[in-house]
Amino acid sequence: MNEVNKTLYIPLFGKSLVSRKGIILKDTRAEEIWEKEHFELKGKSKSKWLAYFMAMRARVFDDWLRTLIEKSDKSTVILHIGCGMDSRAERVGTQGHQWFDGDFEDVIECRKKYYSETDCYHMIKCDLRSREWLKNIPARTDAIIVLEGISMYLTPAEIKECFSAFSEHFSSVNILMDCYTEYAAKISKYKNPINDVGVTQTYGIDDPVSVTEGNGLEFVKEHNMTPDNLINELKSTEKAIFSKVFAGSFSKKMYRIYEFKK
Repeated sequence: MNEVNKTLYIPLFGKSLVSRKGIILKDTRAEEIWEKEHFELKGKSKSKWLAYFMAMRARVFDDWLRTLIEKSDKSTVILHIGCGMDSRAERVGTQGHQWFDGDFEDVIECRKKYYSETDCYHMIKCDLRSREWLKNIPARTDAIIVLEGISMYLTPAEIKECFSAFSEHFSSVNILMDCYTEYAAKISKYKNPINDVGVTQTYGIDDPVSVTEGNGLEFVKEHNMTPDNLINELKSTEKAIFSKVFAGSFSKKMYRIYEFKK
């Protein structure tokens, strides 16, 4: 597994940690996989503060996705690209929709040790820099797409092209995507937990409209990645520290979560 793919163990650890603590996110699958994989994290990548942040981010994606699925016709397909070992399909539930978890080949092969396909749930090998994998997804349908923890490894031009592919393939699209800011990408080479698994090259987006030009998508809004109701699940001292460091202006200077639609 290459360095970028190894970053999947960082959010996996975070979800397993909060799940064991009984806060933010219930994810027994993350607990199971983390226990069995025995991947060694070090430094800040195993920080409890980062774990809380990763879990809150996942919960925001879960809640957004759950709300849209409940409002959608059963013909709407769900795409979770860059799924890693995430159990979102279990946490949210397919609710009768065709759900596709996609990632690089070596990740999917590892994933198959823990997950099984069903009539509604599928695992696909994909690379967002190519359109070939979309041939395996029903076309001319509505789609809800989760791009979590993946945009920072693609250039803005690649993301823009990816959006074009989605726009052309599907009748309508709803996308939620988290991003580094350009400032965060610049300093990421020197100070980022992903450095602990060997990743130094990342990219950022300051203007979400810039990746929608000419591809039929539009920017909807920015979401709060650390909502107060989730911060309030932390113990009092931890809540005070997290609110100041991870949910304040400095955090927003580093990280954003954007919604798009066609």
